[in-house]
Amino acid sequence: MMNEIKIFAPATIANVSCGFDVLGLALDTVGDEMVIRKVAKPGVTITKIIGQNLPLETHKNVAGVAALALLAETESDFGFEIEIDKRIKPGSGIGSSAASSAGTVWAINELLGKPFSVSDLVRFAMEGERLATGVAHADNVAPALFGGFTLVRSYEPLDVISINTPNELYATVIHPQIEVKTSDAREILKTTVPLKDAIKQWGNVGGLISGLYTEDYELIGRSLEDYIIEPIRSILIPAFDAVKLQSIKAGALGCGISGSGPSIFALSKGKENALKVVDAMKSVYKKVGIDYDIHISKINKQGIKILESN
Repeated sequence: MMNEIKIFAPATIANVSCGFDVLGLALDTVGDEMVIRKVAKPGVTITKIIGQNLPLETHKNVAGVAALALLAETESDFGFEIEIDKRIKPGSGIGSSAASSAGTVWAINELLGKPFSVSDLVRFAMEGERLATGVAHADNVAPALFGGFTLVRSYEPLDVISINTPNELYATVIHPQIEVKTSDAREILKTTVPLKDAIKQWGNVGGLISGLYTEDYELIGRSLEDYIIEPIRSILIPAFDAVKLQSIKAGALGCGISGSGPSIFALSKGKENALKVVDAMKSVYKKVGIDYDIHISKINKQGIKILESN
């Protein structure tokens, strides 16, 4: 049995336009790296965080809270140390807290000999999300753990479904260098929606799921419309409408807010189109005058990956 494991915990895109709190996908080219090891002392200790200024105290860090949720449901006479190379910026909208939460519980489960199911791990990782955002949502941690696209069909009871991922689907993500806290982005949302908007949203969720299974890229594109969340949250993101317009003109299937923002994602068929979208996004933000990071990635069907183990 392994005593130490180094993993890649992927960034994720949540909501995917029409699927607020229920749809998500995992990225392949951006994520955190983490080392988790068994130690004689029981409990959980976070020994090192590089890349971001985050708390080392176990109960104040999403990785620590998620790990404690897992350990509360198992008996172990040893503990765990966690090191985090934080490569996803908090408040970026691509699942920073989810990567740490999901990566920790996935690695501990591996070191324990896999006593828990992936659905169990989602439940534990959601406790990290509760600490980070005030809401135990699963639309980021689920794709990080399952890989590919996931649908949270139900929260009570938790029911996560893996969705088919077309091979030629690519994501382009631009991250303006401003921070939008998920908790703040939730506070501005309305608690009721007009029935006509809800009907359109349900249709798009069904259309997107159907498009993913049938690998109908045009249907995927038609379904990437959000009538409920995007009109409100987009006001927090500089030049959102221009980025969306130019990305679609450049060949993207669709474009929307990644998680709670400020990152903006576009899905494209094929790498060539995704690269054209990169240029389109850059052209908009050069005029805005805000620094940005930009990522292009195939959809990560595996999710969390082992980099080293011993």
